[in-house]
Amino acid sequence: MTKLYNTTVKKEVLSKNNKREKKAFSLIELLVVILILGLLVGLVAPKVIGQGTQAQIKLTCTQMGSIKEALKMFKLDNGKYPDTDEGIEALVSNPDAEKYPNYSGSPYLEKLPKDPWGKYFTYVKNGKDFKIISLGPDRAEGGTDEDADIEFPKCSDR
Repeated sequence: MTKLYNTTVKKEVLSKNNKREKKAFSLIELLVVILILGLLVGLVAPKVIGQGTQAQIKLTCTQMGSIKEALKMFKLDNGKYPDTDEGIEALVSNPDAEKYPNYSGSPYLEKLPKDPWGKYFTYVKNGKDFKIISLGPDRAEGGTDEDADIEFPKCSDR
């Protein structure tokens, strides 16, 4: 009986030791997994990072649409858009009570909006129409591709 018991105990100990050895990963297996993860990050990261800029450009166009609506309300009340030198600031407070006697009792915008890159929008009145401009991701005038200035109403074409 002791022989049978000793043999059974030895088999259990051996099988437990084998299981422990099988649970661990080898250094080569870990290196292969790290290599695969590195390749995935290298392929996916540039695409994800590029989408961030595109999302900011779309957000800028949406903000410009809101400014446009406020400018339309300003024009309905006052018969014309504010002058270039009055800018978007005219939507926050009445620049000239004599020039705009029908100015709304409350501002058309609560505060001056900034684009996603932290710059204020530029407003230019040309004739009976207007442009709203954001300097874009590079925060400088001009630029090409994604760094190009964003203009309303052209931004819907991007």
